[in-house]
Amino acid sequence: MSTVHRVRAVRLTEDGELLSAPGGYAVAVSGSRITAIGSYEQVRAAAGEHARVREWDGVLTPGRYEPSAAAYLEAAYHPDPREADALGAEPLTGAALAALEMTDTRWGHSARRGVQRLLAAGTTALSGPFARAAVRTAVARSGIRVLPPAAQPGALTVSGPADFAVFADDGGALVTVLDGRLVFRRR
Repeated sequence: MSTVHRVRAVRLTEDGELLSAPGGYAVAVSGSRITAIGSYEQVRAAAGEHARVREWDGVLTPGRYEPSAAAYLEAAYHPDPREADALGAEPLTGAALAALEMTDTRWGHSARRGVQRLLAAGTTALSGPFARAAVRTAVARSGIRVLPPAAQPGALTVSGPADFAVFADDGGALVTVLDGRLVFRRR
């Protein structure tokens, strides 16, 4: 089944022209691929009557690329919410990180929470390599794309991968989509 993501506007590249139309713009997805991009009316008609429609009040763009992902996931501890009273909610680095007893299991849990933060920021691709096996496993299981250093996510294209984010006026991600799957949605 196809899903039509209806938004106010679309940027096909990170810095590309803002595309909009009366009634909104849309991107249709089937499986892991983009099947149509255009005005909502055109995309909705092409997707068929059985397509699911999701409406987001924002701008749909290629997802963010995080070039510093290795440091973010391997040189910082992302506390569990249950540890917030003792450790706070922000990532710990330096002396605060050194004071923790970091096992492979704890690194894996930290990396999963770190990846969730990246997805919540609209990130769909990041750079490696990752030295810690637990971090590599967490990244692989998330489905987030690992690109070579200095790479950039490609443009949104018909038949291209359905990796994108929708950003609100405040700059925060409303939704992040990887391979056509909704992996983050702001509450």
